[in-house]
Amino acid sequence: MKFLSSLIIALSSTAAFAADPIPDSLKINGFAVGCQAYTFNRFTVFEAIEKTAYAGGKVIEFFPGQKLSKEEPNVKFNHDAPPEVWEKVKAKCKEHNIQPIAYGVVGLSKDEAVSRKVFAFAKAMGIRVINTESVDALDTFEKLVKEYDIKVGFHDHPRQPNNPNYKVWDPNYVLEITKDRDPRIGSCADIGHWVRSGLKPLECVKILKGRIVSSHMKDLHAPLPSGHDVHWGQGVSDVPGLLAEFRAQGFEGPISVEYEYNWATNMEDAKACIEFVKNWKQAK
Repeated sequence: MKFLSSLIIALSSTAAFAADPIPDSLKINGFAVGCQAYTFNRFTVFEAIEKTAYAGGKVIEFFPGQKLSKEEPNVKFNHDAPPEVWEKVKAKCKEHNIQPIAYGVVGLSKDEAVSRKVFAFAKAMGIRVINTESVDALDTFEKLVKEYDIKVGFHDHPRQPNNPNYKVWDPNYVLEITKDRDPRIGSCADIGHWVRSGLKPLECVKILKGRIVSSHMKDLHAPLPSGHDVHWGQGVSDVPGLLAEFRAQGFEGPISVEYEYNWATNMEDAKACIEFVKNWKQAK
C-alpha cells in the first residue's frame, strides 16, 4: 500500500491539471476532436491509436478493458492495469501525436478508495474527463473531482422503458443532479443515444448549457428502430447546429467520434466525420 500511495503521488505531481483550458494544438477548427476507442473495439488499443491518427484526430477517449496490442492480446488496458501498461499506451500515443483526453464509460464507486484508482489512472494518463453513469457515487467522486481537477460527465444511453430507475437519458435529470455541484461535473452528451430516446439533440444541448463536459457525437440515418451511424452531416442529428451551439456555449470538447457501424472497416468513416469538423463553417 505504501508503494501504491507513493506511485499515485508521483504520478499526480507530474501530470498537468486536467481542467486547464484545452491547448489549441489539440483542436480542429476550435474543437478537441478524436475517436472514442470503442469505435475500434474489434481491434486493440494500439490499433485504435493508429486508426485515430489516420482519421485525423488529435485526441482519443479510451474505454476500460480493451486488449492492449497484437503482441500482448491477453493484456487488458484499464485503470486496474499495472502502471507499466499505462506507460506503453502513453508511449504509443506519443509516437502518433495523440493525446489521451477522456475515459469511459466507466463505473465509479461510492467506495472512495475504489473510485480513487480511476482518478489516479486518469491523472497519470493526462486524461481530462471521466465519463460514467454512476449517479449513486456522485457525493464520493465530487470530492475527487476537486482533488484531482478532473471533470466527470454523465453519459446517456437510450431510455429504458422497462427500467424507470434509469434516468440519465433525460437531460433535465442530468441538469437537476449536477446544477448545484462542482462546475466540473456535467454531461457527456451522447448525441445518437438522445435520438434513440426520441429526443432532439439540439434541444438537449441547450437544456444542459454550461454543464456539457464531453460529447460522444453520432449522426444517425434515421431514428429508432433502424437508425445507424452515418457520416456527420448526412443524418438526422443536425451536427452543424450542434457545433454552432457548442461554440456559442464555449464548449471546445472533447468531442469523440463514436462510430458504431461498419465495425471492421470504419476507419474511413471516422476520418469523414473528423473532416466534417475540419471543414465546417458556422452560418452567419
